[in-house]
Amino acid sequence: MQFRHRLKSRLILSFLLFGTLLSVLFAVAVLLLQSWLEDALIARTLEQELDQYLVEFRADPSVVEPFYTRIQGYITRPGRADIVPEQFRDLPAGVHDVRAGARAFKAVVRKDEDFWAFLTYDVSENRELSRRLFWALGIAVLLFSLLSLALGMWSAGRVMKPVSSLARRLQALEGNEGRLDLARHFPDDEVGQLAATVDEYSIRLHELVERDRAFNADVSHELRTPLAVISGATELLLAQPDLPGRTRERLLRIARAARQSSDTTTALLHLVRAERGSAGTGSNEDVGKIVRQLVDNYRPLLEGRDLQLIAHQHAQLNVIAPEAVITVVLGNLLGNAIRYTQQGSVEISVLSGRVRILDTGPGIDEEELPRVFDRHFRGRSAGGKGSGLGLSIVKRLCELYGWRIEFVNRQDVSGLDVTIEFFPDLEERG
Repeated sequence: MQFRHRLKSRLILSFLLFGTLLSVLFAVAVLLLQSWLEDALIARTLEQELDQYLVEFRADPSVVEPFYTRIQGYITRPGRADIVPEQFRDLPAGVHDVRAGARAFKAVVRKDEDFWAFLTYDVSENRELSRRLFWALGIAVLLFSLLSLALGMWSAGRVMKPVSSLARRLQALEGNEGRLDLARHFPDDEVGQLAATVDEYSIRLHELVERDRAFNADVSHELRTPLAVISGATELLLAQPDLPGRTRERLLRIARAARQSSDTTTALLHLVRAERGSAGTGSNEDVGKIVRQLVDNYRPLLEGRDLQLIAHQHAQLNVIAPEAVITVVLGNLLGNAIRYTQQGSVEISVLSGRVRILDTGPGIDEEELPRVFDRHFRGRSAGGKGSGLGLSIVKRLCELYGWRIEFVNRQDVSGLDVTIEFFPDLEERG
């Protein structure tokens, strides 16, 4: 599972990184400062001791060499350093750090014309103290990091509590419409202002959706009456026996267009009612019969075109849904296949649980396939007229009734392979 970069996790991580970095910088500064001060102090002390001894020795040669537990001094003539330990004997004048096995020394050397002077200081204990200080500071860094983590978790919880509360309230209201009224649960701070903005946005969105639903319902309802009049008048005219053939053909085209428009308005009314929670279940419709009616309606559009419209029924298929909804869905898909296929064939097959439409048209670019259901979207290869709303309506109807629709380009020949599955859940379980 992919790691979620939540805001609370980011706050905790920020506290942890800040505390750890600050502790590490402080520890490094302490170590560097301790080492620098220690070296400087020892070197300056040794130089002062040696200078003072040389002054006293020149005044009184009987003054003994300085000898302490950790400090050793040697005075020799130039070129005669046999009494000086080997590790210091060849050192030039100045201050030096010397390792002798497991021990460490700080050495100051003076090589004047009359005397060579060596003063050494055993700093092994200082180095051990430095090592212990290093580990102590490392433990301190770890403790401060854990403290920063705990503080970050506590602070992030306090800071994110109102944001998390807002998110939970939004999730609890998911699917509800109307006024959310979130702002009253939060103080007048940034989260409260965000909640008020969400309230205002939900109100505007609800009003917009309601206007859209009302418009669709009103238009669909108002269109039914004139379409019924057109259909009735057309049937009366077609009933006359002495109609010329051309006139009868035109009247049949008018009747088909009126029927298609009536089915579309009926489907839109079902869609609006379903979105409002008042739609019925529909009757048990024979999909094969609807397909045959669609093929009969679209066949006259093929006159003068080198195109075959073929229908197959390989299985009996019944779907519980309004006839107008099934007609609109299949009619849009079949109409698009006929519109964009100039030659070859369009085949519609009724199979077990699904309907499949194959055409030999230009197909759709692979990068455009995910957008075929977008409102007003028309691909680069789409010619002719069209609003780009048909497939959007098809998608909404399929989502309403739980159908699954799929567009893929054919592999063997040019064209599209469109499948609509009316019982996808049963197929997946099977």
